[in-house]
Amino acid sequence: MKRILILGAAGRDFHNFNVLFRDNSNYHVVAFTAAQIPDIAGRRYPGELAGCLYPEGIPILEEKDLEKLVAEYEIDAVVFSYSDVSHQNLMHLASRAVAADADFWLLGTGHTQIKSSVPVISVCAVRTGCGKSPVSRLVAEELRGLGRKPVVIRHPMPYGDLARQAVQRFATMDDLDLQQCTIEEREEYEPHLREGTVVYAGVDYEKILRQAEKEADVILWDGGNNDTSFYVSDLEIVVADPHRPGHELAYFPGEVNLRRADVIVINKVDTAEQRDIETVRQNIKLHNPKAVVFEMACRVSIFEPYFVKGQRVLVVEDGPTLTHGEMPYGAGVVAARQCGAAALVDPRPYAVGSIRGTYERYPHLTNILPAMGYSAIQRHELEETISRTPCDIVLIATPIDLARVIKIDRPNLRVTYEVEELTKPGLAEMLVQFSHEHEPVLEGAGI
Repeated sequence: MKRILILGAAGRDFHNFNVLFRDNSNYHVVAFTAAQIPDIAGRRYPGELAGCLYPEGIPILEEKDLEKLVAEYEIDAVVFSYSDVSHQNLMHLASRAVAADADFWLLGTGHTQIKSSVPVISVCAVRTGCGKSPVSRLVAEELRGLGRKPVVIRHPMPYGDLARQAVQRFATMDDLDLQQCTIEEREEYEPHLREGTVVYAGVDYEKILRQAEKEADVILWDGGNNDTSFYVSDLEIVVADPHRPGHELAYFPGEVNLRRADVIVINKVDTAEQRDIETVRQNIKLHNPKAVVFEMACRVSIFEPYFVKGQRVLVVEDGPTLTHGEMPYGAGVVAARQCGAAALVDPRPYAVGSIRGTYERYPHLTNILPAMGYSAIQRHELEETISRTPCDIVLIATPIDLARVIKIDRPNLRVTYEVEELTKPGLAEMLVQFSHEHEPVLEGAGI
């Protein structure tokens, strides 16, 4: 029996365990480790989810103690199981494991993807913050226009009670409150719900799939970070970002997505340099010449833009896009510049608690505030940071109305952003063809 340590971030790690190691007596998973997401280490993967071999559950420990854990628990193999990590940092982890006398494993899609009984379209990316979410919404809208019933299954974000979150279904905004969703969860679920699309998420993605299949004629996998799909896909759409040219070949598993994609969307071409767009195109041509390539613009807008002109602006951006996504700015900064803001206020001197810690961990962040809200305490710290920062107006460039979740005691405006197809014929026409090729089977047909 091999003794296993799974390196994770409260998502892909649990899925890999569920599909490959749970109820498998050839392996004993000693522990998970935690990275990227705060307040995960120190918890346990509960026995209710871990199966009969782990009645007490499995501890979640600190990744920084990797070598100590390998030695103390006599680990045979370290299994890497999270996403949006540079190839360099991935190999540092591999080197640490191997130097400690353990094997280092990367699991293939053949071992970790589940087959659905209905067609699956996946929307993944080469990095966090490429614009998967608006592309996913576009796909859902087009499918509905074709008379199909898409149901979104979102990449996991189980930050609360894992046993209670095994299978989550969201159909209304009230469901978000009922299930005590974090800011990060709301940012992904709420835009779909506003358009009438049911969203599933949670921890056990086979159970999630089987329940979603009962009400969907197309499953739409809405990926997180740059992870690969948990499901076998009939159409793999991957989003690339020309604001970070070359990253499509430098991060794991984003490069996997690039090489597997049926369709690659080069997003944000309206605000990117032409030379950077060409760099992405050349990398696609070299490493996945079979992929169909579409270009999209990412249009940002503010309902009352004249309030921004000449003002000192505090920009609140999507958190993961700025942190482990490593973007120096997002849609809020683009909108502030387009609307003639006098200055972007630097919130770092006024940051408190874990928000201050975020700036220390990600020094590339300057005149922007990441919307971190993984816990009630962190949401309060975000409120306090906004309140302490001297500005004329707050621009909220998160996918949700942040003012519904936290108290903002300053004048504030929302920045919205949606994708616009520039390539014709484009993704919409491809989805028409996909729908024809995957017509739903009518109940009782042939009788």
